[in-house]
Amino acid sequence: MRAARLRPTRIEYVVDGVRLRALLSAAALDCIGDAGEQRRRAIEILKGALFRGRMIAKERLENGAGGLETARLLAGVTDEVVTALYDFTTTHMIRARNPTEGERLTLLAVGGYGRGALAPYSDIDLLFLRPYKQTAHVESVIEFMLYALWDLGFKVGHASRTVDECVRLSREDVTIRTSILEARRLTGDEQLGQTLVKRFHDEVVKGTGAEFVAAKLKERDERHARAGVSRFMVEPNVKEGKGGLRDLHTLFWIARYLHPADSLDALLKLDMFHGRDVRAFIRAFDFLEAVRAHLHFATGRPEERISFDLQPEIARRMGYADRTRPGGDPTPAVERFMRRYFLIAREVGALTRVFAAKLEAEHLKTAPRGLSRFLTGRPPRRQSLDEPGFHIDGGRLTVDGPQTFEADPANLLRLFRIADQRDLDLHPDAFTAATRGLALITSKLRRDPAAAEIFLDILARGRDPQRTLELMNEAGVLGRYLPEFGRIVAQMQFNMYHSYTVDEHTLRAVGVIASIAAGRFQEDHPLATAIMPLIEDREALFLAMLLHDTGKGGVGGQEKAGARAARQACERLGLERSKIEMVAWIVEHHLMMSDFAQKRDVTDPATVAAFARIVENPERLRLLLVLTVADIRAVGPGVWNGWKGQLLRELYGATETVFRGGRMSDATGMARRRLEAKAYDSRSALVAADPEARAWATAMEDAYFVAFPADEQRAHLALWREAEANNGAAAEARIRADRNAAEAVVAARDREGLFADLAQAIASLGGNVVGARIFTSQRGEALDAFYIQDVSGQPFGDKSPRSLARLVEALEAAALGRPPALEARKAGELGRTAAFAIAPAVTIDNEASAGATVIEASGRDRPGLLAALARVLAEAELSIQSAHIDNYGERAVDAFYVVTRRGKLTEPTRAAGVRVRLLETLEDTESAAARPRLERARASAAR
Repeated sequence: MRAARLRPTRIEYVVDGVRLRALLSAAALDCIGDAGEQRRRAIEILKGALFRGRMIAKERLENGAGGLETARLLAGVTDEVVTALYDFTTTHMIRARNPTEGERLTLLAVGGYGRGALAPYSDIDLLFLRPYKQTAHVESVIEFMLYALWDLGFKVGHASRTVDECVRLSREDVTIRTSILEARRLTGDEQLGQTLVKRFHDEVVKGTGAEFVAAKLKERDERHARAGVSRFMVEPNVKEGKGGLRDLHTLFWIARYLHPADSLDALLKLDMFHGRDVRAFIRAFDFLEAVRAHLHFATGRPEERISFDLQPEIARRMGYADRTRPGGDPTPAVERFMRRYFLIAREVGALTRVFAAKLEAEHLKTAPRGLSRFLTGRPPRRQSLDEPGFHIDGGRLTVDGPQTFEADPANLLRLFRIADQRDLDLHPDAFTAATRGLALITSKLRRDPAAAEIFLDILARGRDPQRTLELMNEAGVLGRYLPEFGRIVAQMQFNMYHSYTVDEHTLRAVGVIASIAAGRFQEDHPLATAIMPLIEDREALFLAMLLHDTGKGGVGGQEKAGARAARQACERLGLERSKIEMVAWIVEHHLMMSDFAQKRDVTDPATVAAFARIVENPERLRLLLVLTVADIRAVGPGVWNGWKGQLLRELYGATETVFRGGRMSDATGMARRRLEAKAYDSRSALVAADPEARAWATAMEDAYFVAFPADEQRAHLALWREAEANNGAAAEARIRADRNAAEAVVAARDREGLFADLAQAIASLGGNVVGARIFTSQRGEALDAFYIQDVSGQPFGDKSPRSLARLVEALEAAALGRPPALEARKAGELGRTAAFAIAPAVTIDNEASAGATVIEASGRDRPGLLAALARVLAEAELSIQSAHIDNYGERAVDAFYVVTRRGKLTEPTRAAGVRVRLLETLEDTESAAARPRLERARASAAR
């Protein structure tokens, strides 16, 4: 990052107000008698001044000026333009020769503009203050100014009120009250402005502090709920999000309401605020204002969300560069920038608690649940505890003082265990004391058995481990006590798969396991809930979940580095060797079960046998299943779905059967016999119910009868009979709420390119295939099932039955060799994904399956990609036996089980040709994503 920062400049060096007014007066005098020309020339002059001011602010920002300075400079430029326009209006255009008392007018900046800080494309809020009812003269001045400001490109929020109206409305509406709280006179009648300030303080503010604070904190909570309750969402809103500018504004409003001051600087000089907290407040304000200014300048609009497509560009503008790590993956500039952002957001949360504690000392709050209930009342009663050094103050847990931690550093952990056990929130004083006592957490405490017991009580036996660990993380205690976790605090991965930072994702995953254990996810995760009581070592499960992502970016890859970190952490906690090795094994293999379930054919005996050989025993299988469910569910909204759950349950069931057999040396044979037995029973039941189905059932492969229940088999048989009666093809579609997708089944005569044509038909209607199952009978009858979502991740056609009908028509036409054309997507339509540079990859594996070659293609996801890849395989005369579609945000990973006419794809030259063609298909998409204007960054492949 840039080391040097520009010194603040004076506004007259940017926009000379005296000269600006002279130019406006000259223009007015040159065009006397032509009001239209006078106005046109004035707008032209003011536009020039505004443009110059913004460009100087932009240049200074890009060369190291701070965010606060930039915001103040932009406000100063706007001040000069607005006041010059006011003078021009009242002097040359609508002049009152003999102004009456009723024609007095004051122009005030309110809201954020009144605070004296503006982002480049923020709107400006103006208050035209009158002494009495509006006169024709005042109305004309206001109208002229507003039209002129709109012509200058400003988005103006405005009001015209008397002092009486301002006072009355402020009493009734907290939003108006907050706006006037920040009122700053720009120009006009000075005495009128002073009258408003005095009456506002005497008649509105005085005696209403508790009411105002309660309203602002309620407003903050509602805003967080709208923007996303976590401050660690990977596309944060710099203004409205949790830990963003609005949280700092809320603190400023509350402090200013309770302690009237002219400016932010004057407010922060109050004795009640500690110098360290003030510096943190200014540092956060400065950084967030800089980010916001860069966002506005980069987009040319009032953009407040740091979306994926803007993150690399903002990182570049703020001077971040890639950083190499010895032996590990380099840290991209965009991830370094975003980590800084999230650390600032966390600091804003800590500041909220600290400032609330200071304000509470004078204006008491009486509610046991956090910061959101600021009310008047009698002083809270102190309640003693049987824990030395701790007591309850106003319904919240606190400490007797810093000496509590100094006497026994383990109390830094004990504080959170007591809060969890007694279901108490932390008093801001206790939180602040813990934050300031982090230096007491040394290697001695980390190896203290008593401290380890407290920590494991919180993690594995706590009432609400997610909430408690989040508090520990926010205070800095968790990362300090567990340095392996500390390395992933505020770390983000630059991809669209994850919705949260690594630490937030991890703590949410811990919370999912706790909810599974408590039976709260019985409906969503029946298998995980059922096997949870069978897990012998819950400590190992919770530790593995807490440490599973600690290897991201580490030497040797995420899994190996994570296993090393887990061993190191568990050894320091003093765990027995068997538990250490169990935790390390789970961490090293935490992605394995989802990979096997989603990228491989779980009905293939070779897949089940390979998985069982790695897992080795039922306890590991149970641990992996629960951890995998929690890991996927905690990635973000909509990532978990019934389709993934079904695949995991199938893999678990098949592997458990192998373990029950007890002969791991013949795992493949056992898996095959299980498949054959299940298929025999299912086939026999179908024929018993419908004797005419014997020929169809006998010809259909065993895997089909394992994949579908009896009722769906009967429906598929009816569909095939319909196909025979209708030129050889039939399709049906329905919504599968249990899989969060539409299920489309096609029965048709098998032929070369059938799967590609069907995939193209789905893509042409805007469908996204999230899963597919392909079956071909010995008689050449194909039965293909697709699971389809729309672009928003919802079941395709969920809100439109007509869409499902069109899908059926398109699939039937495609099955008969008439697929609809698929329009090429333009580069500009790639949206947020265009920011990611994604390296395509293709692997060809002849070991994963006994009878087929597994081809895995990975690259940028796009509509029609599955069809394009399938087309390449069809043109290479490869028959697709099954397809396994997975998606990780912007990256698609599609695996195909294919055979040639002679069996596996073993000829090296032919395999190389297929690989080249697939890479070309993937690279075509990547080339289209190149963006000439905004920065791109390498997408993280970490999961």
